[in-house]
Amino acid sequence: MKANRKLIVETPSDREIVLKRQFDAPRAAVFRALTEPALLRRWMLGPPGWTMTVCEIDLRVGGGFRYAWKNTDGTEMAMRGTYREILAPERIVNTEQFEFGCETQAGEQIGTAVLAEANGVTTLTTTILYPSKEARDGTIACGMEMGVAAGYERLDGVLAA
Repeated sequence: MKANRKLIVETPSDREIVLKRQFDAPRAAVFRALTEPALLRRWMLGPPGWTMTVCEIDLRVGGGFRYAWKNTDGTEMAMRGTYREILAPERIVNTEQFEFGCETQAGEQIGTAVLAEANGVTTLTTTILYPSKEARDGTIACGMEMGVAAGYERLDGVLAA
């Protein structure tokens, strides 16, 4: 089976965004790419021009993460969160909140990543619950879909290496 590399974005409620994408890799490899800083730094960059300047992960329930990025134009943004549930390599639930650089996503969000594997292809489904419809709509308006799609294209390369 070959992966469907099209990013599917849905809004099942006023406060949720669901992102779904397939990868030609076992789910253990995709899980590692979601949780190991050395791998995250290679793909979680959004559109061209961004670099990840901070990638700290304490992968345990109650542990946290902090990511920061800088664009070639000098723009910076950072986010942090806490892990609520980790079931390797199937599921991660965490909070996340931007510290700065993305005011449209104000407030704490809850992200749930579910990885399902069939015939060597892993489907990653990420559901993000926002504190309000305005925060969800702000995320959509700021181009989140384009950034996620660009990151997932890089992730294809990381998984193929």
